[in-house]
Amino acid sequence: MSDLTAATPDVLAPPQDLSEVRDWVTLLKPRVVSLVVLTGVVGLLVAPGSLPPALSIAAVLCIALGAGAAGAINMWYDRDIDARMKRTATRPIPAGRIMPGAALSYGVGLAVASVLIMGLATNWVAAGVLALSIAFYVLVYTMWLKRRTSQNIVIGGAAGAFPPVIGWAAVTGHVTLEPLVLFAIIFFWTPPHFWALSLFAHADYERVGVPMLPVTHGAKETRRQVLLYTLVLLPLTLLPSLLGFAGLIYAAAAVLLGAEFLRQAIAVFRDRQDEAGRSLSGDLPAKKCFRYSLSYLGLLFIALAVDRMILG
Repeated sequence: MSDLTAATPDVLAPPQDLSEVRDWVTLLKPRVVSLVVLTGVVGLLVAPGSLPPALSIAAVLCIALGAGAAGAINMWYDRDIDARMKRTATRPIPAGRIMPGAALSYGVGLAVASVLIMGLATNWVAAGVLALSIAFYVLVYTMWLKRRTSQNIVIGGAAGAFPPVIGWAAVTGHVTLEPLVLFAIIFFWTPPHFWALSLFAHADYERVGVPMLPVTHGAKETRRQVLLYTLVLLPLTLLPSLLGFAGLIYAAAAVLLGAEFLRQAIAVFRDRQDEAGRSLSGDLPAKKCFRYSLSYLGLLFIALAVDRMILG
C-alpha cells in the first residue's frame, strides 16, 4: 500500500515533456499569433489570383512562424521587466523554465527559417515584407521604442499590421494600395486596443518604467486617445468597399462592428473617475473594450473574406 501511495503523485502529475513543450509554445505568444495568422490568411484570400493549396499552407505557416519568432525574441529581450510585472512574471524565461540564450536561438532560428521558406515557396517580395515585419517588431518596437516613448505602441503597432500585406504579396508578388489599406486598418486599431489594456495594467508598466500613455500622460488623456483613434479607425474600415475590393456584406459588417467599438470607446471615455482621472469602476469599461477589440478585428477580417468568397 505504501509503495502504491508513494507512486501515485508521479502517475497523476503531467508529463514533464508536455510542460516543456507548452513553455516553448508559450514563447511564440500563440494568442497574438492567432490574430496575425487570421489577418494574413485574409490578405491571401482577397488578393487577385491564387496559390496552389500546398504553397498557401506554407505561406500561412511562415507568417505564423515569423510572428512567433518575433514574440520569442521579444520575451528574451524583455525578460528583466517581465519578471517584475504581475501579468508576465510566470512566462517561461522569468520563471526560469527556459534559459534566455536558448529562447534567443529559438526565436532567431524560426525567424530565419520562416523568411527563407517564404521566399522559396512563394516569392521574395513576400519574404522581404515578412523579414521587415519581424525586424520592425524586434528592433524598432521592442528594443528602441517600448522603453523610450509613450508613442511606442503607435509607431510600433506597424509591426502587427504587416500580415495582410504579406499574404497579398505571397499571391501577387507585389504590394499595391489594397493591402496597404488593410495595413492602415490594423495600424489605427492597435492604439485603442492596446491603450485599453494599458489603462488597467498601468501599475505594472509604471513599476518597471515603461512609458505607456497612462503612465506618462495619465488615464484621462489615455481615455481621450482611445476615443480619438477609434473615430479615425471607423472611416478607414469602409475603404475596402469604397475602393471596390469589398462589397456590401463587408460594408454592413464594418458599420455594425464599428458602431459597437465606438460605443465601447465612449464608455471608456465616460468611465467614472476621480479628479486625477483614476477609474472608480475598476476600469471595467476598459476591460470590456479591450476584449471586444480582439473580437472586432477578427470579425472584421472574417467579414472581408466572406464578402470576397460570396461576391467575388
